Amino acid sequence: MKPNHKTFFSGQKIPLRIKVFPFLKWGKTIDRRSLGADLLAGLTGAFIVLPQGVAFAMIAGLPSEYGLYTAIVPPIVAALFGSSMHLISGPTTAISIVVFSTLSPLVEPGTTDYIRMALTLAFMAGVFQLAFGLARLGTVINFVSHSVIVGFTAGAACLISTGQLKHALGIAIPNGASFMTSWATLLTSTTQINGYELTVAGVTLVCAAILKTIRPRWPGLLMALVIGSVLSYTMDGQDHGVKLLGSLSGQLPPLSSPDFTLDTLRILAPGALAIAMLGLIEALSIARSITVFSKQHINGNQEFIGQGLSNIAGSFFSSYASSGSFTRSSVNFESGAVTPLASIFSAIFLSAIVILIAPLTAWLPLSAMGGMIIVVAVKLIDIPHIREILKVSRTDSIVLLVTFLGTLLFELEFAIYTGVLLSLAIYMTRRSHPQVSAMAPDPTDERRRLRDLDGTEREECPQLKIIRINGSLFFGAASHVSEIMEEMDEDSPRHVLIIGCGINFIDISGAMMLIQEARRRLKIHKIIYLCRINRDVEHFLNQCGFQNDLPDSSIFPTEYEAISTIFSRLDSNICRSCTARIFMECPRA
Repeated sequence: MKPNHKTFFSGQKIPLRIKVFPFLKWGKTIDRRSLGADLLAGLTGAFIVLPQGVAFAMIAGLPSEYGLYTAIVPPIVAALFGSSMHLISGPTTAISIVVFSTLSPLVEPGTTDYIRMALTLAFMAGVFQLAFGLARLGTVINFVSHSVIVGFTAGAACLISTGQLKHALGIAIPNGASFMTSWATLLTSTTQINGYELTVAGVTLVCAAILKTIRPRWPGLLMALVIGSVLSYTMDGQDHGVKLLGSLSGQLPPLSSPDFTLDTLRILAPGALAIAMLGLIEALSIARSITVFSKQHINGNQEFIGQGLSNIAGSFFSSYASSGSFTRSSVNFESGAVTPLASIFSAIFLSAIVILIAPLTAWLPLSAMGGMIIVVAVKLIDIPHIREILKVSRTDSIVLLVTFLGTLLFELEFAIYTGVLLSLAIYMTRRSHPQVSAMAPDPTDERRRLRDLDGTEREECPQLKIIRINGSLFFGAASHVSEIMEEMDEDSPRHVLIIGCGINFIDISGAMMLIQEARRRLKIHKIIYLCRINRDVEHFLNQCGFQNDLPDSSIFPTEYEAISTIFSRLDSNICRSCTARIFMECPRA
């Protein structure tokens, strides 16, 4: 039996088994080269997530090992069922903060009840995300403009770099400190800079930058991390204040069970919905920001499903709520990852590190990791695109700057929400202002085809005004078009022909606007005509009684038929003295 297929707008037929199991598609592309690249990227990612997992778990009010558990199971599921080739899921700062703010008023952080509620929160957030994906709400990604992504990426890069300076300089900055607070602390604590940590971070940073420049295919980030670690060891860094990661407990994520009592589900539902929305927007924003460099297409619905399944599965393996990680996804891409297998390798290597070589991680300097991450963060700032946006579009420039500053000065989720809302506002504003342009026959064309005037000196007929509406006539645009029509009254002649081939949609508000305009103009002895409108628009107008408000026929299939009919209704005395003579029907001198 042939598999079921679904036809998309691209014309491709996607087998149902690939829609259900998307990893079957990219699994066919794995070869020796991609496997090697994914292995190295996964190994690098495993070392990156070690300190992050510990720190994020502490921010969430959970024991440190739960951050590592969240970096093992959810990334595997998200990689298998998501759509991005480079997105790495796991514990994140924003989600950890929301988890803590949701649960800390209810129960004491770090307790057994707190952990159980955190797992329940992850399960519920996953259910919400899965439902959104199955409902095909992933198209929300289409309303996030490129300017939002560029601004968010640049802001996140600055945040990431600032967050790593405390490790690179050896200056104590409280966890969760804002961008401004962090820099204020750094600037007032320059005398406390640890020269040894600065040296380790600087050498790691320089080595990573050089290796990525001269040998981009080499695992430069991992090599730089090793060089920084060896340097710290040879210079007795630990004795001079160089902070190390420390040894980890060798235990894999144990099985767990969320709390499914109705009271718990009811109490946690609002927080779970907030985490679900934040996690989805965060993951999609990060995935899209990486596509600026990777040129990959992201399926929003599939990404929703992948994130939902990862949180649901993670809740049964001692993992709290997860989402896409900007830092680890960027490192994954910069390390040369080719397929989502890199995310799976990262989880496997992390498991191996936890079980086999947990004591060796004690020698990994946080300053070396800080220097390496700063290199990755700086490369995220897309200077060419920023210059292009600032030069070309004022509106997009405002969106970029607002998103960038929001990312730096406010909570990360606030910046994302602001960027999305700005994108939607700009989209609706543009949709509500369809272009209305005056047209006239081109005298150099044998058929006298109509062309936009666009400020040209071509003459118009003194008795017939021709305009074209490009855009949908819906409730948001009706007022704008009506104002333009009213402004035309002073100069427009008795007859007005609207070319409607650009009107692809009309609702009751748009139809009523045209009817009211027709009635208003009839009162001042002027008439509106329509031509070249699509069948659906014409049917809708007829149902609304548009024809009843006009004398005789008022809708024509082409502009030529409309002009021919309207010409017979013009004042012949004016035609005889007219010098424009722009229509084929006009009498020749």
